[in-house]
Amino acid sequence: MISFVWSPGERLPSGTGGSENFTTGQVRELNRRAVAARVVTVGLGTADGREEFDGIPFHSVASLHDLGLLDDTLVFVSEAPPVATMHPAFQILHVPPPLRERDRVSVAYGTRNRTLIATSRYAAALWADFLDVALETIRVVYPFAEPGFADEPRTGGHPDVTRVLYAGRLTPEKGIYTLLSMLHTDLFEPGAVTVTVTSAGADKPQGAIIEHLVRSHPGVTLVPARRTPADMAHLLAAHDVVVMPSNAQYWHETFGILSIEAQHAGCRVVASRDGGLPETDCGALLLVRPDDAEALAQGILAARRLGPVGRGTRVRAAADFTVADSVDGLLDALRAPHVPTPWEVARELEELVSLPSVEGPHDRGDLTAVPARSFRAPAPASARRR
Repeated sequence: MISFVWSPGERLPSGTGGSENFTTGQVRELNRRAVAARVVTVGLGTADGREEFDGIPFHSVASLHDLGLLDDTLVFVSEAPPVATMHPAFQILHVPPPLRERDRVSVAYGTRNRTLIATSRYAAALWADFLDVALETIRVVYPFAEPGFADEPRTGGHPDVTRVLYAGRLTPEKGIYTLLSMLHTDLFEPGAVTVTVTSAGADKPQGAIIEHLVRSHPGVTLVPARRTPADMAHLLAAHDVVVMPSNAQYWHETFGILSIEAQHAGCRVVASRDGGLPETDCGALLLVRPDDAEALAQGILAARRLGPVGRGTRVRAAADFTVADSVDGLLDALRAPHVPTPWEVARELEELVSLPSVEGPHDRGDLTAVPARSFRAPAPASARRR
């Protein structure tokens, strides 16, 4: 059984981010292949969000201690709680290392004895530097777009209007304030660009504040967050450009699953040239300077000039970052021989040093006290013959 462990005390929400889509999509594909897999939550019982995920097996344990009693392959997918496990455990690094020292210490401690899996080459290098481990010890398993994104029919719009969508969470690190600043640009002709924002993340305190700001802006249409891949695919197919102005001042997007979903759905994507976003190129990606409202507006104008994504480009995009490739990569990482982590090596060395000697020290005595005859030279050969 492969158990994907969600953050202790938190329900698994639908339609709020790449970590959730990655987790449930992996479980769904593994079960389709007859590989037993499930989501494990901690401390919530059945009130853990399972009602929002049809066909995804859930299991809830009461405490972190109970995780150690599961005879499963545990894959921690968000937080890294320090807990002993029955078998070697894995940690998927969906987010960049924490900023604050108190969090950095706890995260480093929680990942000390786990095999690490990153979601991009950029993320692998970032975490290798943070944890002071060799880059080759961190596996890379890319996220994916569900097949429905490539299959969703496009919804035609007006040829003179570019429909722009921001579908990231309503948090500063996702670049929502850069988008709001861009709305004051004089680069767009009146009526040439429409902007839609979803309410993803509005269930959190800061998201609720940002939602209020967005709702009051006359240049933005606020729509409900989409909770299923099918609904998100339908929303994407009704837009021409998806923007991902991720903040690069204190947050670095480790991958950006929305980028590949949008390109599979036939959208152009204008994203920050930062973090793992450059690795999401399926043929319809434009990169701009992060934290720059003017650059974001210029990127949208560039996408507008390029026009709709061609059929051939969309077909080629659909061959990149598939769920089958992602699950193959995950299974390769789980089946690979376990390589001891630096922490495990240090522990083994400490135990080795603390072991008693095989034989205690003994006194060889004072060689000067041995009688001289013990060292008498042998007689010459001629004397021995006589």
